[in-house]
Amino acid sequence: MDLLSIIGWGGSALVVVSLLQTRILRLRVLNLIGCVILVGFNLAIPVWPMVGMNAVLAVINVVHMWRLLRHRHDDLEYAVLEVNSGDAYLSHVLTAHQKDISKFNPGFTSATSPYAFLVQRGERTVGVVLAHDAGSGRAQIDLDYVLPEYRDFTPGEFVYRRSDVFTDHGFHQVLAPPRMNAMDGYLKNLGFHPEGDHLVLDLPD
Repeated sequence: MDLLSIIGWGGSALVVVSLLQTRILRLRVLNLIGCVILVGFNLAIPVWPMVGMNAVLAVINVVHMWRLLRHRHDDLEYAVLEVNSGDAYLSHVLTAHQKDISKFNPGFTSATSPYAFLVQRGERTVGVVLAHDAGSGRAQIDLDYVLPEYRDFTPGEFVYRRSDVFTDHGFHQVLAPPRMNAMDGYLKNLGFHPEGDHLVLDLPD
């Protein structure tokens, strides 16, 4: 097999692999790379209809990526809804993603989490944050879960940036669980700071 054929097959394989991705941004990136490779491959043959098709697909991918990245920290793009811990829809979301939640949060149970927040992007639920009262005006995060499609983003940040969802319940600090310490870059960008074994967010009065 000559080099040109290897390039063509490689580009086609990337396009196929991209369609198997659950994460939206990763899908777009891989699909874009595959389309660019196929544009070059079809220019070399040349097969002009395929050049045109892949060029258009590449532009579509760039536009979607631009929109995704542009709004990833946009308060107008996401909404935080506080729900009752016994809410039927919350229970459905947790049950539907129980296997994935357990993978990253072994031993997790929502039974001790009276404070529940859904992160919405339009009509779609993209994340769940659960917490309980740790005493002394502190809210302890029990779960910060993002659906696989949005895992290249950090929708949970909107719960922490909306301090009123905690201060309305009398909290003045938020504690991140130890398992989230590996995400300290994400948390520190939101204002969390080390305090003993925890990363702590001080809420405004």
